Amino acid sequence: MDDLDRRLIAQLRVDARAPIATLAKRLGVARGTVQNRLARLEADGTIAGYTVRLKPQTDVDQVSGIMTIAVEGNQLERIVRTLRGDPAVAALHSTNGRWDLVAELRTDSLEAIDEVINRIRSIENITRTETSLLLSSYKL
Repeated sequence: MDDLDRRLIAQLRVDARAPIATLAKRLGVARGTVQNRLARLEADGTIAGYTVRLKPQTDVDQVSGIMTIAVEGNQLERIVRTLRGDPAVAALHSTNGRWDLVAELRTDSLEAIDEVINRIRSIENITRTETSLLLSSYKL
């Protein structure tokens, strides 16, 4: 991946629905170059898909939190499979250091997030967790 690929991906992060012609103009290259780059990035799996990103204010009644999770032994894959099936787990990240996983949680109420926390803590081979509720979000 070169600088043009990185700039193209940066443009797609801002607006994944931008027309090829617009991307080409912003990047200062031909439309064919953008089309070929996109096709290659999709074919090699660098671009795995396109999605919709909602404004944080879209669902103001939603409760969100970040849970860090420590896993005992080599049970990480099993824990990931289990958590992927939980509708309250919006995203899951592996990490290094003290915690093995970071889970982004989203529920409709504090009671529901309490239930999710207790449900996750009860999964075998999860040794400890720490959860923080997200109060405000700021654009970087």
